[in-house]
Amino acid sequence: MALQVRQGPPGLLAGFGRTSAQSPDALQTASASERLGKDVARLAERLSGGRGERAPVPEPALAVAPNELVLGRYRPLQPLGSGGSGSVWLARDEPTGTEVALKIVPREGKAASRAEREASAAARLRHPGCQRAYALARDARHVYIAYEYIPGRTLRQALREGAVDDVVALEVAAQICEALAHAHAHRIVHRDVKPSNILLAESDGISIRLLDFGLARMDGEETLTAAGDVPGTLAYIPPERLRGEESGAPADVWAVGVLLWEALAGWHPFWQGSLLDTARRIESGAVSLATARPDLPRPLIALVDRALSVDPTRRPSAAKLGTALRATRHRRERRARTLPQLSLPVPGRLAPAAAAGLFAGLGAAALPFYPPGWPLGLAAFAAASTMFRERAGLALALSVPVLPLGNLSAGLAWAYAVLALGWLALSWSDARAGLFFMTGPLLAPFSLLALLPLAAQKLRGGVVRTVHVFAAVLTAGLVAGVRGGKLPFTGSFAPPLDLNRTRSPFTAADAIWHTLSARPMLLFEAIVLAAAAAALPHVRRRGIAPFAIALMAGTLAPGPALPSAAIVVAILATSLGLAAKAES
Repeated sequence: MALQVRQGPPGLLAGFGRTSAQSPDALQTASASERLGKDVARLAERLSGGRGERAPVPEPALAVAPNELVLGRYRPLQPLGSGGSGSVWLARDEPTGTEVALKIVPREGKAASRAEREASAAARLRHPGCQRAYALARDARHVYIAYEYIPGRTLRQALREGAVDDVVALEVAAQICEALAHAHAHRIVHRDVKPSNILLAESDGISIRLLDFGLARMDGEETLTAAGDVPGTLAYIPPERLRGEESGAPADVWAVGVLLWEALAGWHPFWQGSLLDTARRIESGAVSLATARPDLPRPLIALVDRALSVDPTRRPSAAKLGTALRATRHRRERRARTLPQLSLPVPGRLAPAAAAGLFAGLGAAALPFYPPGWPLGLAAFAAASTMFRERAGLALALSVPVLPLGNLSAGLAWAYAVLALGWLALSWSDARAGLFFMTGPLLAPFSLLALLPLAAQKLRGGVVRTVHVFAAVLTAGLVAGVRGGKLPFTGSFAPPLDLNRTRSPFTAADAIWHTLSARPMLLFEAIVLAAAAAALPHVRRRGIAPFAIALMAGTLAPGPALPSAAIVVAILATSLGLAAKAES
């Protein structure tokens, strides 16, 4: 699909990011910006709201009867997907017995010419990272392209499922760059690189395929029309395209920089929910990746920032970017013969599964509601769900206590349900760590809550680490209150929580808050440890010793009743752990 700015000369978008209420020419450019905004807004129906990618048409215009031969040789087996330009089927090539992905596009409109361009580009490329086209055929109504069939999922799907960590993101980006470098060497510019056009093959390691060359520019031709067509998807289009300038291989490098920034940071650097605001952000350029991930190595941050340079001449070539990404990754870890797994191996999923099972089992058994045997069954079900899909397991585990709490107090059940939904939303991008707060009650009996910042170092994002550690300390206090035990850091027994017969969630939340606020030392220690978790990315630059001293001073400042030796040991262990990570 092409973005069309009607009746606009090349460069009409040049004023996007440079008008503001404070600028002297704001009023002069406002009307042009408004007209442009209307033109861009008309495209909203053709773009999805998630990342500015095209929204698929629910039903294809084409219906293919399964088991009926197409072109006398391809037997459709099952549909793989559909959109406004046609449909894709898993088919069997009867003469060879090979399974293929058969793309079927109606001949009317631009879809057919785009499909033929796509096949022409794919046929010229012979690279492991580019999907191969076996055949192109036509009849009176349709264009057919037979591609190699590769089971897998798109990078967009993997990002939504939280299955792309830093190592995977670097490897995927490096492979994309290698595929693009091959295409650029054959004078082909993709012009629509984005996560939904990157296929991650089902395999023991990471293997990508670059899909959909339908908007490709070949042999130096320029297909930008006089009407101002801007090929590609807005969220991944470089600023020079929005300015109406010609662009080549650097446009693909920009798109790789955008998706790499997105994968490492956890959110898109430009997407603002509206097309006009997104275009303005693109023209202004991306903020440095260091603002979102200051813990990343400086060479990697510099690479991503260069790929997102507003000046296309400052961007590295795809080949140089791919080589540099691999070098950056190999400096951080020992080179292995096999590629890393796309998703966590089974041992890596055991801890989240065990946490989900433990939370569900305890939540079902702590209060009377479920029949005998159900707590064990719910624990097993939550653990199994987490092994299959981390988000499903987290959602199930968090939902288990709702009914038992309702049996005790309707207000408490409602308050917990709202909190659980918010927590699920916070943990959506990294569901494996969604039950990290359970670490608090596990460490509290041994006076080792000061280990929480170290335990949280693998959580993605400073805000996430801060909230999780703060919640872990408060959860330890709540568990002590429910059990009538000693509160962490205070040494005093927690007052009992009397929430029976409370009907209002506000009343229940107020009672819990008053219980916690009555022990300000607990809140103070929670803030100190949460701040330490937020500061982890800066420890390498500013030194581990100052971090340890500040953490020890902050933790011991109120004179907690628990033995000081336990805090000192925990902070020393944290320092050693951070030092070991810095050396790795």
